[in-house]
Amino acid sequence: MQVAVPVDEAPHAVESSAEPVAAPGRWARARARVRAGWRRTALAAGAGLLLAAAFPPYDLWPLSVLAVAALSLLTFGRTVRQGLWTGFVFGLPFFLWLLVWIRVIGSDAWIGLSLAEALFVTALGGALALTSRLPGRPVWAASLWVTQEWARDRLPLGGFPWGRLAFANTASPYTPLAALGGAPLVSFAVALSGTLLAYLVLLAVRRRTAGPRTAVRATAAVLCAAVATTGGMLVPIPTKGDDTVKVALVQGNVPRPGMDFLGRPMQVLDNHADATEQLAERIKAGQEPRPDVVIWPENSSDLDPYSDPLAYQRIDQAVRSIGVPTLVGALVDGPDAQHVQNEGIVWDPATGPGAHYTKQHPVPFGEYVPFRSVLMKVITRLQRVAHDFYPGKGTGVMQLGPAKIGDVICFEVAYDEIVRDTVNGGGRVLVVQTNNATYARSGQPDQQLAMSRLRAVEHGQAVLIAATSGISAVIRPDGSIESRTQELTAAELSADVPLRDGRTLADRLGAAPEWTVAVLGLLACGAAVLAGRRRAGGSGTPAAGEPLSKVAP
Repeated sequence: MQVAVPVDEAPHAVESSAEPVAAPGRWARARARVRAGWRRTALAAGAGLLLAAAFPPYDLWPLSVLAVAALSLLTFGRTVRQGLWTGFVFGLPFFLWLLVWIRVIGSDAWIGLSLAEALFVTALGGALALTSRLPGRPVWAASLWVTQEWARDRLPLGGFPWGRLAFANTASPYTPLAALGGAPLVSFAVALSGTLLAYLVLLAVRRRTAGPRTAVRATAAVLCAAVATTGGMLVPIPTKGDDTVKVALVQGNVPRPGMDFLGRPMQVLDNHADATEQLAERIKAGQEPRPDVVIWPENSSDLDPYSDPLAYQRIDQAVRSIGVPTLVGALVDGPDAQHVQNEGIVWDPATGPGAHYTKQHPVPFGEYVPFRSVLMKVITRLQRVAHDFYPGKGTGVMQLGPAKIGDVICFEVAYDEIVRDTVNGGGRVLVVQTNNATYARSGQPDQQLAMSRLRAVEHGQAVLIAATSGISAVIRPDGSIESRTQELTAAELSADVPLRDGRTLADRLGAAPEWTVAVLGLLACGAAVLAGRRRAGGSGTPAAGEPLSKVAP
């Protein structure tokens, strides 16, 4: 006798009907997740490139706001692990493009530094994802940008501040905020504008379920963004000096750009001495007025004038011809046989060398080799750094003729504390002696010029940039460029610049605003961890990775 078995009760029938249906569903969901992950990765990399284009030499500063908004959106509602990946694929292209000028040293140095810097943005991405569900998250996200910059400006080996949001906004509506809270406040305002923009996008995604509370939130976000963006325009920038000084900046140029910019011994020194003597001839002929002081750049003397009689004689001859105190940049031997010092020396036409400033922050792997005994065996190219630069211990406040100047050398202009201590120490005009000949026409001189513009506003002082091969410039206290040179040309700039004794609020507050905002970012991470533990108890909060339309903004 045969027994009829219903199809839905037969074991084989169940397997044959269920398996073909379930498998395609799982595969479809997996493929959708992979496609979504690749899209997010591509968008994050593109946003990093947008941020790089906000910096000089492109100067498209609004892209800095859009890039911040993009990273906020891409990390919103994600897991910390996903946020870390998003931060990495955002940060690596950003630094690779921003720091492309380092390729002249070597592709390994360029890629290695970019990777190291991208790790800080990786941590930022994870922190943004962690805090993305906190109330008031635009503020915490903006604070985390400052936290990331705070860490990157100091670690490792003294830090590397390139790529701060503030340095992309040295001629934008945010710039005047530097006079209140320095570069960190500018970065915070830019980041807050971007995170508020991301918040408004999330509100727009939920417009179908929007209610009165959503409209109120949107209005508040728009008002806060408007204040962050335009508030700086209400900040007064002090520009009037207590008196003035007439300066001449000498850019003598170098034999060739690149790693071997010095050429043969004495060549760079001869270039600057010749240019100074030619200026003296024009003054004697009545073609130009006599300056009160002359400023030569970093490395304008490629030999130690204290130990080399020919270098001493050549500098002294040029300074006597112009007849006014001259700030000379020179490499000086000591304090022992293993070290040299990068100095700015006040050279008087009557008495010769006097006060000097020694660079406080030598550049790792460029001016000294960390762990020299080990790394020199592995990376033979480091042998080009024959002697480590010995760091100075004091500020660059010196009397140069009638002016009390605040001297900083080259990359030091990127470090808040060094410049601020110089101003608070009594400097009445900032001088940046620099040598960018290694990176000529690479974008690096433009990036350093932008930093100097921000420092002018931050401290309310004129900034005088003297460069061996460019860009030399005279910057007014409001950050505007009065005059500048082109790269790889011999040139001189003359100007009457104000000397100021007053200090800005940023000078008085020092690093307090940065520390405050950075700590807020860390506290937000702690609050997010505690909130996550409470949610783990079962509160019905949407899981990380849900579509934006299902997650409350």
